[in-house]
Amino acid sequence: MNADQRELFDAALRAYGNAHAPYSNFPVGAAVRSSSGRVFAGCNVENAAYPQGWCAEASAIAAMVTAGEREIVAVLVLAGGAEVITCCGGCRQKLVEFADRDVPVWSCDLDGIRAEHTLGALLPNSFGRGWAR
Repeated sequence: MNADQRELFDAALRAYGNAHAPYSNFPVGAAVRSSSGRVFAGCNVENAAYPQGWCAEASAIAAMVTAGEREIVAVLVLAGGAEVITCCGGCRQKLVEFADRDVPVWSCDLDGIRAEHTLGALLPNSFGRGWAR
């Protein structure tokens, strides 16, 4: 893991520790790096009214936008368990709003990176940000 990945991993791990996941018992942390180099993290926040919760990636994006940033250049998602996790479909589309197709997305467990994808590979033939051209 290089220094940039480590910074994202550490931010996602801290966010993971703050997740509110009493229904799924599946905490998730995420971190995004903006084009300015800043890192923004988020965690999943569940709600008894299931559609009202939000994902870790959405939380990280919201923190970035709140800070006035608009471009994502790297994404890292972290969860415990044996399965390699990726962003859900809704979060893939949320990421597309702020990132290009070649942006790396690292899937991690608590020990480190388990898989690397590009956003374009996770959401091919997407619409938004000129991808459909």
